[in-house]
Amino acid sequence: MFLEIIHAEGLGHLSYIIGDGGKAAVIDPRRDCKIYTEIAKQHGAEISYIFETHRNEDYVSGALELARRSGATILHGEGLPFEYGEFAKDGNTFPLGKLLLTVLATPGHTYESISVVVADTSFSNNPVGIFTGDALFVGDVGRTDFFPGKEEEVAGLLYDSLFNKILPLGNEVIIYPAHGAGSVCGAGLAAREFSTIGYERKHNRILQMKDRDKFIAYKAAEHHYKAPYFKMMEKYNLEGIPLVNKLPEPKPVSADEFDKRLQKGLLAIDIRSPEAFAGAHIPGSINIPFDMVAAFAGWIISYDDKVGLIVENIEQVEKAMPSFMRLGFDNVTCYLRDGAHAWEVSGKDFTSIPIIHINELQKRIKKEEKFTLLDVRAKHEAEVFSLPNSQHIYVGELSSRLQEIDKDKPITTLCASGRRAMIAASILKKHGLKVDTSLGALSAGKALGCFNQSCNQAA
Repeated sequence: MFLEIIHAEGLGHLSYIIGDGGKAAVIDPRRDCKIYTEIAKQHGAEISYIFETHRNEDYVSGALELARRSGATILHGEGLPFEYGEFAKDGNTFPLGKLLLTVLATPGHTYESISVVVADTSFSNNPVGIFTGDALFVGDVGRTDFFPGKEEEVAGLLYDSLFNKILPLGNEVIIYPAHGAGSVCGAGLAAREFSTIGYERKHNRILQMKDRDKFIAYKAAEHHYKAPYFKMMEKYNLEGIPLVNKLPEPKPVSADEFDKRLQKGLLAIDIRSPEAFAGAHIPGSINIPFDMVAAFAGWIISYDDKVGLIVENIEQVEKAMPSFMRLGFDNVTCYLRDGAHAWEVSGKDFTSIPIIHINELQKRIKKEEKFTLLDVRAKHEAEVFSLPNSQHIYVGELSSRLQEIDKDKPITTLCASGRRAMIAASILKKHGLKVDTSLGALSAGKALGCFNQSCNQAA
Protein backbone atom coordinates (compact mmCIF):
# COMPACT_ATOMS: atom_id res chain seq x y z
CA MET A 1 0.00 0.00 0.00
CA PHE A 2 1.15 3.53 -0.64
CA LEU A 3 -0.10 7.08 -0.18
CA GLU A 4 1.68 10.23 -1.34
CA ILE A 5 0.81 13.90 -0.98
CA ILE A 6 1.49 16.23 -3.91
CA HIS A 7 1.83 19.94 -3.22
CA ALA A 8 0.98 22.78 -5.59
CA GLU A 9 3.20 25.53 -4.24
CA GLY A 10 1.66 28.94 -3.74
CA LEU A 11 -1.93 27.71 -4.00
CA GLY A 12 -1.96 25.69 -0.81
CA HIS A 13 -3.45 22.86 -2.89
CA LEU A 14 -2.95 19.27 -1.76
CA SER A 15 -3.66 16.27 -3.96
CA TYR A 16 -3.11 12.60 -3.31
CA ILE A 17 -2.33 9.28 -4.96
CA ILE A 18 -3.18 6.11 -3.06
CA GLY A 19 -2.91 2.52 -4.15
CA ASP A 20 -2.49 -1.16 -3.49
CA GLY A 21 -2.43 -4.42 -5.45
CA GLY A 22 -1.38 -2.81 -8.72
CA LYS A 23 -4.20 -0.23 -8.73
CA ALA A 24 -4.22 3.41 -7.70
CA ALA A 25 -6.56 6.38 -7.35
CA VAL A 26 -5.79 10.09 -7.50
CA ILE A 27 -7.78 12.66 -5.54
CA ASP A 28 -8.07 16.27 -6.82
CA PRO A 29 -5.15 16.27 -9.31
CA ARG A 30 -3.36 19.44 -10.34
CA ARG A 31 -3.09 20.34 -14.03
CA ASP A 32 0.59 19.44 -14.46
CA CYS A 33 -0.16 15.83 -13.70
CA LYS A 34 2.80 13.82 -14.95
CA ILE A 35 3.89 13.39 -11.35
CA TYR A 36 0.96 11.03 -10.63
CA THR A 37 1.79 8.63 -13.45
CA GLU A 38 5.44 8.65 -12.39
CA ILE A 39 4.53 7.76 -8.81
CA ALA A 40 2.16 5.02 -9.97
CA LYS A 41 4.90 3.60 -12.19
CA GLN A 42 7.32 3.52 -9.25
CA HIS A 43 4.82 1.39 -7.34
CA GLY A 44 3.97 -0.87 -10.28
CA ALA A 45 0.39 0.41 -10.31
CA GLU A 46 -2.03 1.74 -12.88
CA ILE A 47 -4.29 4.66 -12.06
CA SER A 48 -7.85 3.35 -12.20
CA TYR A 49 -9.84 6.20 -10.65
CA ILE A 50 -9.63 9.99 -10.45
CA PHE A 51 -11.84 11.53 -7.78
CA GLU A 52 -12.84 15.19 -7.95
CA THR A 53 -14.10 16.10 -4.48
CA HIS A 54 -15.81 19.19 -5.96
CA ARG A 55 -15.60 21.68 -8.79
CA ASN A 56 -12.61 23.69 -7.63
CA GLU A 57 -12.68 27.47 -7.85
CA ASP A 58 -9.03 28.33 -7.28
CA TYR A 59 -7.08 26.16 -9.73
CA VAL A 60 -7.49 24.20 -12.94
CA SER A 61 -8.22 20.53 -12.42
CA GLY A 62 -5.84 18.04 -13.98
CA ALA A 63 -8.47 15.30 -14.17
CA LEU A 64 -8.94 15.35 -17.95
CA GLU A 65 -5.22 15.48 -18.64
CA LEU A 66 -4.53 12.65 -16.20
CA ALA A 67 -7.36 10.53 -17.66
CA ARG A 68 -5.83 10.99 -21.13
CA ARG A 69 -2.47 9.83 -19.84
CA SER A 70 -3.72 6.93 -17.71
CA GLY A 71 -7.10 5.82 -19.05
CA ALA A 72 -8.57 6.22 -15.56
CA THR A 73 -12.25 6.94 -14.86
CA ILE A 74 -13.06 10.45 -13.59
CA LEU A 75 -15.62 10.54 -10.78
CA HIS A 76 -17.63 13.57 -9.58
CA GLY A 77 -20.29 14.06 -6.97
CA GLU A 78 -23.86 14.59 -8.13
CA GLY A 79 -25.32 18.06 -8.39
CA LEU A 80 -23.62 19.81 -11.32
CA PRO A 81 -23.80 19.10 -15.07
CA PHE A 82 -20.16 18.12 -15.63
CA GLU A 83 -19.34 17.66 -19.30
CA TYR A 84 -16.77 14.93 -18.60
CA GLY A 85 -16.38 12.02 -16.22
CA GLU A 86 -19.01 9.99 -14.39
CA PHE A 87 -21.04 10.51 -11.23
CA ALA A 88 -20.23 8.74 -8.00
CA LYS A 89 -23.15 8.40 -5.59
CA ASP A 90 -23.15 8.40 -1.83
CA GLY A 91 -22.10 4.93 -0.68
CA ASN A 92 -20.45 3.80 -3.94
CA THR A 93 -17.34 1.72 -3.29
CA PHE A 94 -14.14 1.29 -5.28
CA PRO A 95 -11.60 -1.44 -4.38
CA LEU A 96 -7.86 -0.95 -4.77
CA GLY A 97 -6.27 -4.22 -3.75
CA LYS A 98 -6.93 -4.51 -0.02
CA LEU A 99 -7.94 -0.86 0.17
CA LEU A 100 -11.60 0.07 -0.15
CA LEU A 101 -12.62 3.61 -1.11
CA THR A 102 -16.18 4.70 -0.28
CA VAL A 103 -17.81 7.89 -1.53
CA LEU A 104 -19.45 10.07 1.09
CA ALA A 105 -21.69 12.90 -0.13
CA THR A 106 -20.62 15.95 1.92
CA PRO A 107 -22.30 19.03 0.39
CA GLY A 108 -21.84 22.50 1.83
CA HIS A 109 -18.77 24.04 0.28
CA THR A 110 -20.49 23.19 -2.99
CA TYR A 111 -23.64 21.20 -3.64
CA GLU A 112 -21.82 18.31 -5.34
CA SER A 113 -18.97 18.02 -2.79
CA ILE A 114 -17.91 14.52 -1.85
CA SER A 115 -15.37 13.01 0.52
CA VAL A 116 -13.62 9.69 -0.03
CA VAL A 117 -13.32 7.32 2.93
CA VAL A 118 -10.44 4.81 3.02
CA ALA A 119 -10.55 1.41 4.73
CA ASP A 120 -7.79 -1.20 4.98
CA THR A 121 -9.79 -4.40 4.58
CA SER A 122 -6.84 -6.56 5.62
CA PHE A 123 -7.71 -5.39 9.15
CA SER A 124 -11.35 -4.28 8.99
CA ASN A 125 -13.89 -2.34 6.99
CA ASN A 126 -13.71 0.54 9.45
CA PRO A 127 -12.29 3.76 8.02
CA VAL A 128 -8.65 4.61 8.57
CA GLY A 129 -8.64 7.90 6.66
CA ILE A 130 -10.81 10.32 4.74
CA PHE A 131 -10.07 12.70 1.87
CA THR A 132 -12.28 15.60 2.89
CA GLY A 133 -11.88 17.93 -0.10
CA ASP A 134 -13.00 21.39 1.02
CA ALA A 135 -15.42 20.19 3.69
CA LEU A 136 -12.94 19.88 6.55
CA PHE A 137 -9.43 21.30 6.79
CA VAL A 138 -6.75 21.15 9.43
CA GLY A 139 -7.85 24.03 11.65
CA ASP A 140 -10.84 25.22 9.63
CA VAL A 141 -13.81 24.14 7.53
CA GLY A 142 -14.82 24.95 3.96
CA ARG A 143 -16.10 28.26 2.61
CA THR A 144 -19.83 28.56 2.02
CA ASP A 145 -19.97 31.87 0.15
CA PHE A 146 -20.07 30.73 -3.49
CA PHE A 147 -23.85 30.80 -3.79
CA PRO A 148 -25.17 34.36 -3.30
CA GLY A 149 -28.50 34.40 -1.51
CA LYS A 150 -28.08 30.81 -0.38
CA GLU A 151 -25.40 31.31 2.27
CA GLU A 152 -27.54 29.96 5.10
CA GLU A 153 -28.73 26.98 3.08
CA VAL A 154 -25.23 25.80 2.13
CA ALA A 155 -23.88 26.54 5.61
CA GLY A 156 -26.59 24.22 6.95
CA LEU A 157 -25.56 21.56 4.45
CA LEU A 158 -21.95 21.86 5.57
CA TYR A 159 -22.95 21.56 9.22
CA ASP A 160 -24.86 18.36 8.46
CA SER A 161 -21.95 16.96 6.43
CA LEU A 162 -19.47 17.67 9.22
CA PHE A 163 -21.47 16.69 12.29
CA ASN A 164 -23.63 13.93 10.85
CA LYS A 165 -21.30 12.27 8.33
CA ILE A 166 -17.59 13.04 8.85
CA LEU A 167 -17.19 13.37 12.64
CA PRO A 168 -19.09 10.13 13.39
CA LEU A 169 -16.50 8.13 11.41
CA GLY A 170 -14.34 8.03 14.53
CA ASN A 171 -11.71 10.09 16.34
CA GLU A 172 -8.86 7.91 15.07
CA VAL A 173 -9.60 8.58 11.36
CA ILE A 174 -6.88 10.56 9.58
CA ILE A 175 -7.89 13.69 7.67
CA TYR A 176 -6.50 14.40 4.19
CA PRO A 177 -7.82 17.84 3.08
CA ALA A 178 -7.62 19.38 -0.38
CA HIS A 179 -5.92 22.53 0.90
CA GLY A 180 -3.34 23.62 3.46
CA ALA A 181 -1.95 26.90 4.76
CA GLY A 182 -1.86 29.67 2.17
CA SER A 183 -5.03 28.57 0.41
CA VAL A 184 -7.81 31.07 -0.30
CA CYS A 185 -10.31 28.39 0.68
CA GLY A 186 -10.02 29.04 4.41
CA ALA A 187 -8.75 31.68 6.83
CA GLY A 188 -7.47 29.57 9.70
CA LEU A 189 -5.74 26.65 8.01
CA ALA A 190 -2.87 25.18 10.01
CA ALA A 191 0.66 25.00 8.65
CA ARG A 192 0.75 21.24 9.25
CA GLU A 193 -1.01 18.98 6.77
CA PHE A 194 -1.94 16.10 9.05
CA SER A 195 -4.61 15.69 11.67
CA THR A 196 -7.32 13.33 12.89
CA ILE A 197 -11.03 13.73 13.35
CA GLY A 198 -10.52 13.51 17.10
CA TYR A 199 -7.93 16.26 17.15
CA GLU A 200 -10.06 18.54 14.98
CA ARG A 201 -13.14 17.79 17.08
CA LYS A 202 -11.22 18.99 20.12
CA HIS A 203 -9.18 21.90 18.70
CA ASN A 204 -10.76 23.16 15.46
CA ARG A 205 -12.47 26.41 16.53
CA ILE A 206 -15.30 26.03 13.98
CA LEU A 207 -16.15 22.53 15.16
CA GLN A 208 -16.67 23.98 18.65
CA MET A 209 -19.87 25.56 17.28
CA LYS A 210 -22.03 22.53 17.89
CA ASP A 211 -25.27 24.50 17.78
CA ARG A 212 -26.50 24.32 14.18
CA ASP A 213 -28.07 27.80 14.15
CA LYS A 214 -24.94 29.43 15.56
CA PHE A 215 -22.77 27.57 13.05
CA ILE A 216 -24.96 28.74 10.17
CA ALA A 217 -24.98 32.34 11.39
CA TYR A 218 -21.20 32.35 11.74
CA LYS A 219 -20.54 30.85 8.31
CA ALA A 220 -23.08 33.10 6.59
CA ALA A 221 -21.35 36.17 8.04
CA GLU A 222 -17.79 35.12 7.11
CA HIS A 223 -15.77 37.35 4.80
CA HIS A 224 -13.73 35.80 1.99
CA TYR A 225 -12.20 37.33 -1.12
CA LYS A 226 -13.32 36.14 -4.56
CA ALA A 227 -10.65 36.67 -7.17
CA PRO A 228 -11.86 37.42 -10.72
CA TYR A 229 -10.22 34.28 -12.09
CA PHE A 230 -12.50 32.06 -10.00
CA LYS A 231 -15.20 32.32 -12.67
CA MET A 232 -12.86 30.93 -15.31
CA MET A 233 -11.78 28.10 -13.00
CA GLU A 234 -15.42 27.17 -12.45
CA LYS A 235 -16.03 27.15 -16.21
CA TYR A 236 -12.92 25.11 -16.99
CA ASN A 237 -13.59 22.61 -14.22
CA LEU A 238 -17.19 22.11 -15.28
CA GLU A 239 -16.70 21.96 -19.05
CA GLY A 240 -13.05 20.85 -19.27
CA ILE A 241 -9.95 22.72 -20.39
CA PRO A 242 -7.79 22.13 -23.50
CA LEU A 243 -5.28 19.39 -22.82
CA VAL A 244 -1.56 20.03 -22.59
CA ASN A 245 1.38 17.72 -22.91
CA LYS A 246 3.84 19.97 -21.10
CA LEU A 247 4.19 23.38 -19.50
CA PRO A 248 3.87 26.34 -21.87
CA GLU A 249 7.32 27.75 -22.57
CA PRO A 250 7.57 31.54 -23.00
CA LYS A 251 10.21 32.58 -25.53
CA PRO A 252 13.17 34.80 -24.66
CA VAL A 253 13.04 38.03 -26.67
CA SER A 254 15.31 41.05 -27.03
CA ALA A 255 14.58 44.44 -25.52
CA ASP A 256 13.57 45.76 -28.94
CA GLU A 257 11.18 42.88 -29.55
CA PHE A 258 9.76 43.16 -26.03
CA ASP A 259 9.19 46.87 -26.62
CA LYS A 260 7.38 46.18 -29.91
CA ARG A 261 5.09 43.74 -28.14
CA LEU A 262 4.40 46.28 -25.42
CA GLN A 263 3.26 48.74 -28.06
CA LYS A 264 0.81 46.09 -29.30
CA GLY A 265 -0.71 45.62 -25.85
CA LEU A 266 1.57 43.10 -24.13
CA LEU A 267 1.06 43.16 -20.36
CA ALA A 268 4.45 43.31 -18.64
CA ILE A 269 4.61 41.36 -15.38
CA ASP A 270 7.85 41.84 -13.47
CA ILE A 271 8.45 38.77 -11.28
CA ARG A 272 11.66 40.04 -9.73
CA SER A 273 11.93 40.93 -6.04
CA PRO A 274 10.23 44.11 -4.77
CA GLU A 275 13.63 45.62 -4.07
CA ALA A 276 14.80 45.04 -7.65
CA PHE A 277 11.54 46.36 -9.07
CA ALA A 278 11.70 49.49 -6.93
CA GLY A 279 15.20 50.31 -8.19
CA ALA A 280 14.42 50.20 -11.91
CA HIS A 281 11.53 48.80 -13.93
CA ILE A 282 9.82 49.18 -17.29
CA PRO A 283 7.13 51.89 -17.21
CA GLY A 284 3.68 50.36 -16.95
CA SER A 285 4.90 46.99 -15.69
CA ILE A 286 3.35 45.38 -12.63
CA ASN A 287 5.36 43.64 -9.96
CA ILE A 288 4.32 40.16 -8.81
CA PRO A 289 7.31 38.40 -7.20
CA PHE A 290 7.70 34.95 -8.76
CA ASP A 291 6.76 33.11 -5.57
CA MET A 292 3.56 35.17 -5.27
CA VAL A 293 2.25 34.50 -8.79
CA ALA A 294 -0.16 31.81 -7.60
CA ALA A 295 -1.70 34.18 -5.05
CA PHE A 296 -2.05 37.35 -7.12
CA ALA A 297 -1.85 36.71 -10.87
CA GLY A 298 -5.54 35.84 -10.91
CA TRP A 299 -6.40 39.27 -9.51
CA ILE A 300 -4.34 41.24 -12.01
CA ILE A 301 -4.12 39.33 -15.30
CA SER A 302 -7.03 38.82 -17.70
CA TYR A 303 -7.37 35.67 -19.78
CA ASP A 304 -7.48 37.95 -22.83
CA ASP A 305 -4.06 39.47 -22.03
CA LYS A 306 -0.82 38.52 -23.72
CA VAL A 307 1.75 38.45 -20.95
CA GLY A 308 5.49 39.07 -21.01
CA LEU A 309 7.76 38.54 -18.02
CA ILE A 310 10.68 40.55 -16.68
CA VAL A 311 12.97 38.27 -14.69
CA GLU A 312 16.33 38.17 -12.97
CA ASN A 313 17.23 34.73 -14.31
CA ILE A 314 15.75 31.75 -16.13
CA GLU A 315 15.17 29.95 -12.82
CA GLN A 316 12.47 32.49 -11.97
CA VAL A 317 10.68 31.68 -15.23
CA GLU A 318 10.83 27.97 -14.46
CA LYS A 319 9.48 28.48 -10.93
CA ALA A 320 6.69 30.84 -11.96
CA MET A 321 5.33 29.00 -15.01
CA PRO A 322 3.69 26.11 -13.10
CA SER A 323 1.66 28.67 -11.14
CA PHE A 324 0.50 30.42 -14.31
CA MET A 325 -0.45 27.05 -15.78
CA ARG A 326 -2.34 25.88 -12.69
CA LEU A 327 -4.45 29.05 -12.92
CA GLY A 328 -5.15 28.46 -16.61
CA PHE A 329 -2.96 31.31 -17.85
CA ASP A 330 -1.57 29.83 -21.05
CA ASN A 331 -1.03 33.34 -22.41
CA VAL A 332 2.49 33.96 -21.04
CA THR A 333 4.20 34.31 -24.40
CA CYS A 334 7.68 35.66 -23.71
CA TYR A 335 10.21 36.98 -21.25
CA LEU A 336 12.80 39.73 -21.57
CA ARG A 337 16.13 38.10 -22.37
CA ASP A 338 18.87 39.27 -19.95
CA GLY A 339 16.23 40.96 -17.84
CA ALA A 340 15.95 44.61 -16.85
CA HIS A 341 19.64 45.11 -17.61
CA ALA A 342 19.01 44.47 -21.31
CA TRP A 343 16.29 47.11 -21.24
CA GLU A 344 18.50 49.65 -19.48
CA VAL A 345 21.57 49.28 -21.74
CA SER A 346 19.38 49.58 -24.83
CA GLY A 347 18.71 53.17 -23.84
CA LYS A 348 15.02 52.64 -23.27
CA ASP A 349 13.16 54.54 -20.59
CA PHE A 350 12.81 53.08 -17.12
CA THR A 351 11.39 54.31 -13.86
CA SER A 352 11.47 53.54 -10.13
CA ILE A 353 9.38 53.62 -6.96
CA PRO A 354 10.77 55.36 -3.85
CA ILE A 355 11.14 53.22 -0.74
CA ILE A 356 10.83 54.63 2.77
CA HIS A 357 11.90 53.16 6.09
CA ILE A 358 9.30 52.52 8.76
CA ASN A 359 10.89 55.25 10.89
CA GLU A 360 10.29 57.78 8.10
CA LEU A 361 6.70 56.60 7.88
CA GLN A 362 6.28 57.18 11.61
CA LYS A 363 7.59 60.73 11.24
CA ARG A 364 5.06 61.43 8.49
CA ILE A 365 2.25 60.14 10.66
CA LYS A 366 3.33 62.20 13.69
CA LYS A 367 3.70 65.36 11.59
CA GLU A 368 0.24 64.67 10.14
CA GLU A 369 1.55 65.17 6.63
CA LYS A 370 -1.05 65.23 3.89
CA PHE A 371 -0.71 61.84 2.26
CA THR A 372 -2.73 58.66 1.90
CA LEU A 373 -1.45 55.74 3.93
CA LEU A 374 -2.84 52.77 2.01
CA ASP A 375 -2.97 49.48 3.89
CA VAL A 376 -3.33 46.67 1.32
CA ARG A 377 -3.45 43.69 3.66
CA ALA A 378 -6.43 41.38 3.94
CA LYS A 379 -9.42 42.55 5.95
CA HIS A 380 -8.84 40.19 8.87
CA GLU A 381 -5.26 41.47 9.24
CA ALA A 382 -6.32 45.11 9.27
CA GLU A 383 -9.04 44.40 11.82
CA VAL A 384 -6.46 43.09 14.28
CA PHE A 385 -3.96 45.91 13.91
CA SER A 386 -3.79 49.07 11.82
CA LEU A 387 -1.98 52.41 11.79
CA PRO A 388 -3.77 55.71 12.52
CA ASN A 389 -5.72 57.28 9.65
CA SER A 390 -4.79 54.54 7.21
CA GLN A 391 -7.12 53.65 4.35
CA HIS A 392 -7.69 49.96 3.75
CA ILE A 393 -8.10 48.41 0.30
CA TYR A 394 -7.04 44.81 -0.23
CA VAL A 395 -4.33 44.59 -2.88
CA GLY A 396 -6.35 42.14 -4.95
CA GLU A 397 -9.25 44.60 -5.19
CA LEU A 398 -7.13 47.71 -5.79
CA SER A 399 -7.49 47.87 -9.58
CA SER A 400 -11.27 47.87 -9.31
CA ARG A 401 -11.37 50.41 -6.46
CA LEU A 402 -9.01 53.12 -7.69
CA GLN A 403 -11.85 55.63 -7.63
CA GLU A 404 -11.83 55.45 -3.81
CA ILE A 405 -8.30 56.90 -3.60
CA ASP A 406 -7.62 60.66 -3.38
CA LYS A 407 -5.50 61.22 -6.48
CA ASP A 408 -4.43 64.69 -5.33
CA LYS A 409 -2.39 63.30 -2.43
CA PRO A 410 0.82 61.26 -2.56
CA ILE A 411 0.27 57.65 -1.56
CA THR A 412 2.34 55.35 0.63
CA THR A 413 1.47 51.67 0.43
CA LEU A 414 2.18 49.23 3.22
CA CYS A 415 1.46 45.67 4.31
CA ALA A 416 3.08 43.27 6.73
CA SER A 417 6.39 42.86 4.88
CA GLY A 418 6.21 45.26 1.92
CA ARG A 419 5.77 42.62 -0.79
CA ARG A 420 2.04 43.11 -1.32
CA ALA A 421 2.64 46.83 -0.86
CA MET A 422 4.98 46.81 -3.88
CA ILE A 423 2.39 44.98 -5.99
CA ALA A 424 -0.07 47.71 -5.03
CA ALA A 425 2.45 50.48 -5.68
CA SER A 426 3.15 49.12 -9.16
CA ILE A 427 -0.58 49.14 -9.96
CA LEU A 428 -0.95 52.72 -8.75
CA LYS A 429 2.17 53.80 -10.66
CA LYS A 430 0.81 52.20 -13.83
CA HIS A 431 -2.29 54.36 -13.43
CA GLY A 432 -0.24 57.53 -13.10
CA LEU A 433 -0.50 58.11 -9.35
CA LYS A 434 2.35 59.41 -7.19
CA VAL A 435 3.34 56.59 -4.89
CA ASP A 436 6.06 55.23 -2.64
CA THR A 437 6.10 52.22 -0.37
CA SER A 438 7.48 51.05 2.95
CA LEU A 439 9.48 47.84 2.63
CA GLY A 440 9.59 45.83 5.82
CA ALA A 441 6.55 47.84 6.84
CA LEU A 442 4.56 46.57 9.81
CA SER A 443 6.87 43.63 10.48
CA ALA A 444 9.83 45.99 10.70
CA GLY A 445 7.84 48.36 12.89
CA LYS A 446 7.00 45.61 15.33
CA ALA A 447 10.61 44.44 15.39
CA LEU A 448 11.72 47.99 16.27
CA GLY A 449 8.91 48.56 18.78
CA CYS A 450 7.52 51.44 16.74
CA PHE A 451 3.86 50.75 17.40
CA ASN A 452 3.61 50.74 21.16
CA GLN A 453 1.68 53.99 21.14
CA SER A 454 1.20 54.82 17.48
CA CYS A 455 -1.19 52.03 16.51
CA ASN A 456 -4.88 51.62 17.00
CA GLN A 457 -6.69 48.43 17.81
CA ALA A 458 -9.68 48.00 15.54
CA ALA A 459 -13.02 47.60 17.25
